[in-house]
Amino acid sequence: MELIQLRLLGFPEFRLNGQRIELALRKAAALVIYLAEAGGPVARDVAATLLWPEADAQAARTRLRRTLYKIRVAFGEELIAASAASLSLRPGLSVEADSIAFDRACDAGLLDEAAGLYTGDYLAGFSLPDCPEFEEWVFFRREALRSRLVQALERLVEARIAGGDARTAVLHATRLAALDPLSESAHRHLIRAHLAAGDRAAAERQGETCTRLLRDELGVAPDPATLALLRAGDAEPEMPRTRYVAVDGIHIAYQTIGDGPADLVLVPGFISHVERIWEDRSCRAWLTAVSRLGRLILFDRRGMGLSDRVGARPTVEATARDILAVMDAAGSRKAVLVGASEGGPGCIRFAVDHPDRLTGLVLWGSLAKGSRAPDYPFALTAAQYDLWQQRLLAGWGGPAEIETFAPSVASDRQSRAWWAGLLRAASSPGAVAGLLQGLRDADVRPLLSKVRAPTLVLHRRG
Repeated sequence: MELIQLRLLGFPEFRLNGQRIELALRKAAALVIYLAEAGGPVARDVAATLLWPEADAQAARTRLRRTLYKIRVAFGEELIAASAASLSLRPGLSVEADSIAFDRACDAGLLDEAAGLYTGDYLAGFSLPDCPEFEEWVFFRREALRSRLVQALERLVEARIAGGDARTAVLHATRLAALDPLSESAHRHLIRAHLAAGDRAAAERQGETCTRLLRDELGVAPDPATLALLRAGDAEPEMPRTRYVAVDGIHIAYQTIGDGPADLVLVPGFISHVERIWEDRSCRAWLTAVSRLGRLILFDRRGMGLSDRVGARPTVEATARDILAVMDAAGSRKAVLVGASEGGPGCIRFAVDHPDRLTGLVLWGSLAKGSRAPDYPFALTAAQYDLWQQRLLAGWGGPAEIETFAPSVASDRQSRAWWAGLLRAASSPGAVAGLLQGLRDADVRPLLSKVRAPTLVLHRRG
């Protein structure tokens, strides 16, 4: 069987049966990459529009045929199977792409292998400025892969420190801090790794670097917890240990805070990160206050934060299974569920499926249906929702939509930096798009009459 190998993490390279192939025409390279990542047939019209958006349909099809010819000449054989309607890499051709191998390693929990495969950002230095749809596709793919690398490195640092291999933890944490120099969380990982390795001087230098970057670039001071970490020489007491539980073959990250008589489970909305949430003073104060009422259990839903990424859209049924798995792992027989925003529908599903595990239900700024209907006028229309989603994703990487979510701190530079970092660490534009589409289509109204737990509905006026 013939083998085509694609190096896509970094500037793209192609090999056929071990021999390097030069594809001078960038749109030819883009077509091979797109088909390899698709893993199946792609409509000819889709490929033509992707690469020649300015051309009319006939001209785009003509250019596509010429590009297919140039690919055949470069590889010395027919690489792409073309029908009247679709294109795909030739059946029987074995395809190896480092980006796909990286995803598979992350899925399998082979984090060292994944970190080794990531030798550069996706298609670094490769662009098609006249093809905005292709550029957008590359952006989403690049951000998804970077997000997975950050998650893998965070978990590797934690595992190496716990396993007594602090020197390797320092290597992973150094790489993590280089990925996002303005992430205070990344600097804390590196400070902790240096302290675990017994190198207090290096930890203090990293603290000074963090302070300088935040001051010069953002005009803010580091969080007191970062400074307390250096003073204590150990992990900050404000943030509890992150643990994992497997459900459906997916690892769910969770934490427990406090030891009161009652259990409270916080089910997050569309975005969450059980460690980054502690970096914001207001969030940390709120979590600490709530944990005085009882034992507070936090978790990241599948596909989000420190939990494993998934390829499918999350469902309310999946969220209910995640809640059950986390409660079982934490030894919680009964709890009050607090469903924030889009976390509410999964709580409603759980309340119907497991009424014996609830002492109460709180729905906080939540909803029963993701988009408006004639008998449900309380949500955005599907068109409004899609426009809002486009605006959110267009600003991803910065403090996207903070004016919508937290208008009272929208002008605060530290809050804006924290929110931007939370978004980048918690998910990627492509991944969160699927999640938001799943939430838009959710409808748990038929379940409402079946909820028997005492329920408190909280919503802000206006």
